[in-house]
Amino acid sequence: MEWFSDTNYWLGRLVFQRMLAILYLIAFIAALRQFRALIGARGMLPVPAFVARVPFRASPSVFHRHYSDRFFAAWSWCGALLAAAVAAGAADAVPLWAAMVMWAALWVLYLSIVNVGQTWYSFGWESLLLEAGWLAIFLGNADTAPPVLVMWLLRWVLFRVEFGAGLIKMRGDSCWRDLTCLHYHHETQPMPGPLSWFFHHLPKPLHKVEVAANHFAQLALPVLLFTPQPVAGWAASAMVVTQLWLVVSGNFAWLNWLTIALALSAAAPLWADHSPLPSSPVWFEVLVIAATALVAVLSYWPARNLLTRQQMMNTSYESLHLVNSYGAFGTVTRIRREIVVEGTADAVTGPDTTWIAYEFHGKPGDVRRLPRQFAPYHLRLDWLMWFAALSPAYAHSWFLPFVERLLENDRDTLRLLRGNPFPDVPPARVRARIFQYRFTTWRELRETGAWWHRSEVREFLPPVALSPLRERR
Repeated sequence: MEWFSDTNYWLGRLVFQRMLAILYLIAFIAALRQFRALIGARGMLPVPAFVARVPFRASPSVFHRHYSDRFFAAWSWCGALLAAAVAAGAADAVPLWAAMVMWAALWVLYLSIVNVGQTWYSFGWESLLLEAGWLAIFLGNADTAPPVLVMWLLRWVLFRVEFGAGLIKMRGDSCWRDLTCLHYHHETQPMPGPLSWFFHHLPKPLHKVEVAANHFAQLALPVLLFTPQPVAGWAASAMVVTQLWLVVSGNFAWLNWLTIALALSAAAPLWADHSPLPSSPVWFEVLVIAATALVAVLSYWPARNLLTRQQMMNTSYESLHLVNSYGAFGTVTRIRREIVVEGTADAVTGPDTTWIAYEFHGKPGDVRRLPRQFAPYHLRLDWLMWFAALSPAYAHSWFLPFVERLLENDRDTLRLLRGNPFPDVPPARVRARIFQYRFTTWRELRETGAWWHRSEVREFLPPVALSPLRERR
């Protein structure tokens, strides 16, 4: 079928597949480095306890059949090695059917992790990676021209990511409508980056320009994705620029980079020509058409979500995460609050007790420490700590287990932190307090060398010892 494929999209497919494989690799590495403390057999939210109460149908995963930390690690290593091979071009060096098996294996491997990841894997970019990974199965490889249907489905994903984020802003916080949200956002976002302090101190009129440009990028440009080339390509290219702006101003795991990969799949025809590629085999065309029909049917709920005033952000409608709803920052917090976790060697606490803070990799703590760049790597505990500071309800299932493991000097949990202030003997007690943080001014930075100023708000968790905590649980 001549209409089925278009050689002009060869570069768009190549760039998208390579970037997607790299992001898969990062996701599997993050799972390997963090799972034991978060969802391992002795983790804060253990997988065995989860699969014992949640049926397979609600969370399809290989770990319903068997779980051990060793098996999870082997599973994640398989995903990481396969993703590295695909990123290096392995899927283009094998027959078409084998390439599809590789992409399908990556999707199944990561789906099994996400579906038992619980609150640690509840972020929109997890579903986005799985949805993009599902479509990658049907993109073909260097043996065939890119299927037009799947290239258009990638645009449909990009449209929902951007347009959904734009609508949720306009329907949500009034500061998006009066163009003032960036007076706060760079300071109060979940995990600031090394340039966030400087972005925050840009002139307020420029912040309004940023917001207006964001509205244009998320509400106007996505509509142009469905116009003929070169208009669609230039619209996608502009989206890449706006996403790079977000990359340098904060830490949003792989959300921005995956959005860039989707946009480049539509923009690449502007710059690339290629000699004709072989026609697709009939069996491949049948599979692509069937997958497209399935996505079309499943798109009903995300499309309906875009049209409703009660729009939901980052929602999956089925347990395979095939077609999802997206959105970000419908509400912007005006004040930044942080939970500071501290330990002491004193068995009895009082006014003279010496408390030492646990420092996190990405979450603000030490006021003199400039925020670091971690994205596209995802620090799951740091992100959940930001949500916990907004409301204790976000932390009710995992915060006490986290504190318990600090009182035990649990090796895997401490690996999620910058260091252990009690390397020889576990702390006798641990407490947590909420502080209000704000970026310092230029003058304060020059005088104190501090990037943050903080003041105590209230207690989050009173001093607790190991035995009473175990009884409390």
